[in-house]
Amino acid sequence: MIKLAIISLVIAAVLALLGFGGAAGTFVGIAKILFFIALAVFVLFLVLGILAGKGVKDAID
Repeated sequence: MIKLAIISLVIAAVLALLGFGGAAGTFVGIAKILFFIALAVFVLFLVLGILAGKGVKDAID
């Protein structure tokens, strides 16, 4: 998902250089949304991994 955000930023930069400001702004917005979704998924999996690790540790002990 981070890859898609970076691709959107590159497309936005190209569009901005070519003078398409409205489309560039749209792609920057898409990149922001994708970045924050990826960040939220990362934090979710981090918390789940920590909780699962504690559960396995308690089961072993």
